[in-house]
Amino acid sequence: MADQAEFEQHRSHLHAVAYRITGSVSDADDAVQEAWLRWHALADGTAANPRAYLTTTVSRLCYDQLTSARARRERYVGPWLPEPLVTAPAADGPEERATLDESVSTAMLTVLESLTPAERTAFVLHDVFDVPFPEIAGALDKSPASVRQLASQARKHVRDAKPRRSVARAEHRRAVDTFLAAVTGGGDLDALLSVLDPQAVWRSDGGGIVTAARKPVLGAARVAMVAQRLYRAFDPATMRLLSYDVNGVPGIVLDGPVIGQRGVLAFTVGENGLIIGIDVVVNPEKLRHLDFEAL
Repeated sequence: MADQAEFEQHRSHLHAVAYRITGSVSDADDAVQEAWLRWHALADGTAANPRAYLTTTVSRLCYDQLTSARARRERYVGPWLPEPLVTAPAADGPEERATLDESVSTAMLTVLESLTPAERTAFVLHDVFDVPFPEIAGALDKSPASVRQLASQARKHVRDAKPRRSVARAEHRRAVDTFLAAVTGGGDLDALLSVLDPQAVWRSDGGGIVTAARKPVLGAARVAMVAQRLYRAFDPATMRLLSYDVNGVPGIVLDGPVIGQRGVLAFTVGENGLIIGIDVVVNPEKLRHLDFEAL
């Protein structure tokens, strides 16, 4: 029976890999749990390199999971957004200036959603976690040459599709705080427009379960109006707007009195300091992993 302490040393790494491949906290949890069960069933000493073995195992599980989920996602009602990672706000000191992890950003995960499962897995493992191609080949049951090609194709697509963003955490927070103050301060349209890039995009994921725009909203003026309507729909006496990190950068958590009034807003801020993307997850199935009462 393989050692649990050894597995626990790699748990956070495995979850990081699984989340980037699947874009789902719950699917990542399931993959890591299944990897643990398989590890637990191994005889001691079976895996010469535990980290490599576990990474290959969880990657294969996520690849299979992503492949089976692809058809469901293609039939998904409205935009499909990743399940948000919500954590306590980090510091804004100079040491954090260049440490924002774009691989876990909502914008990046949305781009990865347009890749094939094999491309996404190859890209995440090689370009994000520096896993050698022969190991990735074992996870995907393909040749190293094929995996190299998959990663190259994915890299080109990501380079062409991902939005440019600021790497300054303090700048990102300033934009989000300005947006929040404008929305809660009577919905000041001019203030909202001042922090939105002219080409700003609003995407909302209700999954057909709760009310949400089923197509992206394009342009600063339209995005500002949607933000105003969202806030006016809620009772300020019972609604909480909380500042939390969402997928590694400052964002907002909406906590209303009922499930349909809960959501998470992730922001992409461009190098000009203006918000270029707002991704809103209100699908309650994608918020089940969050303990709103504890926030």
